[in-house]
Amino acid sequence: MSSTACAAAERVSLQSLTSYQPTAVKAALEQLLEPLGGIRQFVKPGRKVLLKPNLLAGKPPEKAVTTHPEIVRAVIELLQAAGGIVSVGDSPGIGSPENVARKSGILDVIEATGAHFARFETSVKIRPRGGTFQELEIAQDILDADIIINLPKLKTHQMMGLTCAVKNMFGAVVGLRKPRLHLQAGTDKSFFALMLLELCEQLAPTLNIVDAVIGMEGEGPGSGTPVQLGTLLAGSNAQAVDTVATELVGMQPHQVWTQRKALDTDRPYTRIAQLELLGTSLEELRVDNFRPAKTTDVNFGLKGPLKNYLRHSITARPVVDPNLCRLCNDCVTHCPPEAMKIENQRLQIDYDRCIRCFCCQELCPHGALFTRQGLLLKLHSFLHGKL
Repeated sequence: MSSTACAAAERVSLQSLTSYQPTAVKAALEQLLEPLGGIRQFVKPGRKVLLKPNLLAGKPPEKAVTTHPEIVRAVIELLQAAGGIVSVGDSPGIGSPENVARKSGILDVIEATGAHFARFETSVKIRPRGGTFQELEIAQDILDADIIINLPKLKTHQMMGLTCAVKNMFGAVVGLRKPRLHLQAGTDKSFFALMLLELCEQLAPTLNIVDAVIGMEGEGPGSGTPVQLGTLLAGSNAQAVDTVATELVGMQPHQVWTQRKALDTDRPYTRIAQLELLGTSLEELRVDNFRPAKTTDVNFGLKGPLKNYLRHSITARPVVDPNLCRLCNDCVTHCPPEAMKIENQRLQIDYDRCIRCFCCQELCPHGALFTRQGLLLKLHSFLHGKL
């Protein structure tokens, strides 16, 4: 990996946008991309383009769970005007791609613009260059594209801290293969973050455009609170874009696991000083009082038996709200370590098996799972917030 000291400045563009009104979205996207050379800098006529939005779950746009359909529409139209052959696809965390795309409003946009809907039905094994995982299974649709354009939604993430450009590329992994990777990583968030970085670097999206008009704070990425951020971001390097997004919402690199791991492994574009910011000033757009997801673990330097003994005090865990739980079984089906079951008309969690990946909280369609911190973790979070 190249040293950060040797990395040339990478350009990231920012643009103010306060609503999803179609005309305003189109104009803001053109202004966003103009300092980077415009859309024709990235797409030539006849090239096959795969748009990769966030299609986590079948929620309406106002929930801020998925990339807003008007962002997808405007990008499709810009690409088609440049002569690109456009497909749109993702592998949702829960539900079929078609149902999720329909409920989120994105399938209507695909049909209206004449773009192709990529269902991510077939996967192909690849060997990432980084080597954290010997092989990964990636959607054939994304590998067939000449150009990948990444369209993430800026949201908190219970496991990784924040989901933006790097994390959004995890959707290239098809269906239930994603929980298997969570299981392989276990409770090691650093290991999982490194896999995300290597996957994004392997797929290397040509352009990353972030929907941060209305993002999500709190219990993201599926059950948090929509929050007005009023911004679009764009850049050719996903890591650079994530560095700016982290600054935008006022989070520290140690709060975002992919940022933390990128710094630890001396990856480029992990610091604002390494970037050339274009368009609207970051200071003008910076968000105050953004509410991160709860801290979910801290090891206090503990090792071995003592760490295991104090596990429930130094980590957070998913907890069921029985008033919201509809016993739909989705969390049980998607739990990587199979730590959940429905028994006596209640959802039960085996915390000795639970790996704290928070897939259940992320994917629950009813918002019935929340995060509860252990006593020592609560104390650590309180003291850290006072420092």
